Amino acid sequence: MTGDAWIRVPVGDDSARWATRAGARKVLVVVHNVTAATRLSDVLPLFHDDFRVQLLATCPGSSAFRAGVAELLADTGVPVLPWEQAVATPVALVIAASFGGQLRSLSGVLSVLSHGVGYTKRLATPDTRHPTPGNGSAGWASVEPGAPVFGLSPEWLLDSDGKPIADVLVLSHPEQYDRLRAVCPEAAPTAVLAGDPCWDRMLAARPHRDRFRRALGVGRGQRLVVLNSTWNPESLFGDGGDDLLPSLLPRLTSELPADEYRLAAVLHPNVWHGHGPGQIRAWLDRARRAGLALVDPLHGWRQALIAADAVIGDHGSVTYYAAALGTPVLLGAAPLSGLAPDAPVHAFVRTAPRLDPTQPLRAQLRSLIDGHQPPPEPAEFVSSVPGESAARLRRLFYDALDLPEPDAPARLEPLELPPYEPPVPTVPLRVLTRLLGSGEIAVTRFAGPHEPPYEEGFEVHTAIHEDTRETDQLDLADVVFRYGAEDDPRLGPPARWSAEVLDRYPHCALAAYVTSPSSCVVRTRAGALLRLTAGPGADADPAVYASALHAWLAAGKAWDEVLVVRTGGTDRQVDITPA
Repeated sequence: MTGDAWIRVPVGDDSARWATRAGARKVLVVVHNVTAATRLSDVLPLFHDDFRVQLLATCPGSSAFRAGVAELLADTGVPVLPWEQAVATPVALVIAASFGGQLRSLSGVLSVLSHGVGYTKRLATPDTRHPTPGNGSAGWASVEPGAPVFGLSPEWLLDSDGKPIADVLVLSHPEQYDRLRAVCPEAAPTAVLAGDPCWDRMLAARPHRDRFRRALGVGRGQRLVVLNSTWNPESLFGDGGDDLLPSLLPRLTSELPADEYRLAAVLHPNVWHGHGPGQIRAWLDRARRAGLALVDPLHGWRQALIAADAVIGDHGSVTYYAAALGTPVLLGAAPLSGLAPDAPVHAFVRTAPRLDPTQPLRAQLRSLIDGHQPPPEPAEFVSSVPGESAARLRRLFYDALDLPEPDAPARLEPLELPPYEPPVPTVPLRVLTRLLGSGEIAVTRFAGPHEPPYEEGFEVHTAIHEDTRETDQLDLADVVFRYGAEDDPRLGPPARWSAEVLDRYPHCALAAYVTSPSSCVVRTRAGALLRLTAGPGADADPAVYASALHAWLAAGKAWDEVLVVRTGGTDRQVDITPA
């Protein structure tokens, strides 16, 4: 008996009548939530180009975090079976990256991968008749010091008869096997050491670090600081501990110069889809308008970690991956009660440096980065067989399919180059400038709501994007700027736009139209129309050059053909020509 939602091709009661390749071995991918999907997407390329294999997908509906799963499955283009049909459909291999739901009711060899760094978190005892606690039904509040470790305890690994739920439990390091054998010897025979495909993809992409940095608009002399949070109230994003983030974000944008630091946020998919992407964007609105990059939790987070100069994180897997990459880590949240005490992540969280919210942030980050000596343990414990997961997992899967492996080497998909997304600050910027010498000027911009740390000898002015939400501040702006193509018919050529801006805002002394990553056209209150162009290799925001010229002219200086603009410790030569 079939339901109305059951598919008929390539599986179903009469699928042989309709399927073009009905003889392919069936591989069923069980997607509990978007978090699990990130790990499953790592291994699907191992079946590419094999006409003997038919991929199928299903969602058991056991996770509280089901939002986003249907859209994600639709994007894969793989046939999606309702859970009841998946249970009734004979398959050769089942691959999951979480526990929960009636996994044992599926046919085929069940292989379970971790969707994080091994198995480290304590979570409430599962009940497969109800939503899975580890995926959000019982929640983090149910964690107690004696709670079982998710994926590495009898409560999670054994069915009601005391038999292993999974036929194959994939581990990335022997320390996980040692813990498994100690707490659940019944499941020890199912363990297979096959590495970590997520980690292997990051290792393979490390040579492209500079490209990933450029994709985020990180320039020379800039430091990329990534804020990372797992889900649950005790996380950096959560409100169950010190609730640090609401006060941390405005301090970061107020204390860190916008042209010396680039901020990005990598949030756990359960945060995204538990509260809704729209709500996340709403909570982080001002920070985003101040230049914070909100990184895609499915496709872009690994590239951001590789690109980072520092990570402000918590006890989640992503922060541990960052430490394994050798990136300096500062913990903004560090709860230990929810971690297995014998897991490497527990030792890392116990000893990693902490963010001190009572102290200046810039000094803490500078000290962290300058004095960093990467500890060897995180990289050691992520995987004992780095670079080998593709070969090991494909061998494992094809043994279960009872098929010989393809002749071509097993390979994972390279991490894609993210789209170019430089910061576009639309909040009012407080700009500090200081003349250094003949044709040289230092510029420091701050995008925070608090007053910047003023220094003696600096002059201050305000620069604002024309599309700012703080429209009442435009009348007070010394510099008004915007970004756009030089031939955008909506705005008119830069000459006309700049004249309109100066006419509209009498206090404004200079209007700047940024036309490319290295150039802008400006009009001064005196009527000069000039083009500012940085030399080869310059990668600063051209609006900085406009502020530099404004400060130069405000100091009573005449513009010359060349102006050297310093942001942080980096000098950029800017050519000035009539436009």
